[in-house]
Amino acid sequence: MTHVSDALVFKSGAVMPNRFMLAPLTNQQSHADGTLSEDEYHWLTKRAEGGFAVTMSCASHVQAAGCGFPGQLGCFSDEHLEGLTRLAAGINAEGSVSVLQLHHAGMRSPKELIGDQPQCPSDNEKTGARGLSIDEVHRLKEDFIAAALRAAKAGFNGVELHGAHGYMLAQFLSPTINQRVDEYGGSLENRSRLLLEIIDGVREQCGTEFLLGVRLSAERFDIRLSEMQVLAQQLMHEGKIDFLDMSLWDSFKEPEEDGFEGKTLLDCFTELDRGDVLLGAAGKIRNAEDARRCIAAGADFVVVGRSAILHHDFPRRAISDPNFQPVANPVSVEHLRREGLGENFIKYMANWKGFVES
Repeated sequence: MTHVSDALVFKSGAVMPNRFMLAPLTNQQSHADGTLSEDEYHWLTKRAEGGFAVTMSCASHVQAAGCGFPGQLGCFSDEHLEGLTRLAAGINAEGSVSVLQLHHAGMRSPKELIGDQPQCPSDNEKTGARGLSIDEVHRLKEDFIAAALRAAKAGFNGVELHGAHGYMLAQFLSPTINQRVDEYGGSLENRSRLLLEIIDGVREQCGTEFLLGVRLSAERFDIRLSEMQVLAQQLMHEGKIDFLDMSLWDSFKEPEEDGFEGKTLLDCFTELDRGDVLLGAAGKIRNAEDARRCIAAGADFVVVGRSAILHHDFPRRAISDPNFQPVANPVSVEHLRREGLGENFIKYMANWKGFVES
C-alpha cells in the first residue's frame, strides 16, 4: 500500500521525499518587470521549508506579451536570472524539488497590462485577441524552450509547461478557440503540435536529467475530456516528460462529457497506461483524507493549492495526523501573514469569496 509519506523518484533522477507538490498559485507578489520580490521568495521558500516535496512557482511568463496578471514572475529575459537563481537555491536548500512553471496567457493577457492587443492561436472576437502568424508561433515555441534553459541555468530542478486553464497552450488545444487552418490547427494532432514541439525542444536543450512536466485541464476552458485522455496517453507512451499534472478542479466529480458515466475525473487518467510517467492530481484536495484518497485511487502524487495557502506545513501536518483538517475559512489577515503571504497576495485572496475575514 502506498502512503502519502512515501518517497517517489522521477525518471530524471529527482526525488520527492513525500507525495505532496505545491500547486502553481497566482499570487501577484513579484515586481512589475517580472523580477523576483522578497515576498514571492518568502512565500515559496516557506512552503519548501514546510515539507512540500516539490515546490512549484506561480505561472511565469515566457514573453512580455504573455503576462496574465499584475505582479507575475517573469522568465522571458536574462534580467530575471538573478532572482530566479536565488529562488531556486532557496527551495533546493530545504530539500524540496524546485520547479518553475512556464506560461503564456494568450488571449487572457489584459490589454491594459501588456500595453498591446492580446494574442491567440486565431482571431478571437470575444476577447479582441489577434491570431498569431506562423512566424510568431515558431517564436513562441523558441521562447518556451529558452525559458526552460533559463530555468536550468538558474538552478531549478525542472519546469512545468502550463497547458491548462484556458491559457495559450490550452487555447491551441481547444477545438473551438483554435481556428487555424495550418499545421497548428484542425485535428487534435495539429492542435497538440506546439506543445509536443516545445517538449522536444526542452528535452533536446536541457537533457534527460532535467525534470519536465505538463499541466492539462480535464474539462472546462473549451477543451474536451475525451481529447485530453488521448493526449495524456500519447504523452505517457512517448515518455518524453517526467510527470503529468492534471488540474481537475474536483478530483472525484463525475465528468460532464457524455460517455464517462460512473467514473470520476481522476479515474479517467489513472486508468491510462502510464509507463514511467508519473501522474499528479489537483482539485479539492483539502485535507489529509483527501490526499490519501487520491493516492489510493491511483494518483502518484497530489497537487495542493488552497490548503497550502492556509498552512505552509500542510504536508507535515497531513503526514503526522491522518485526520488533519485545515483551519476553516474565513481566516484573518494576521493568520495569512504568519503563513508567509505578502500584502499583495492577501489582497488577491480577499477576492476569493469567504476566504479572508472582511
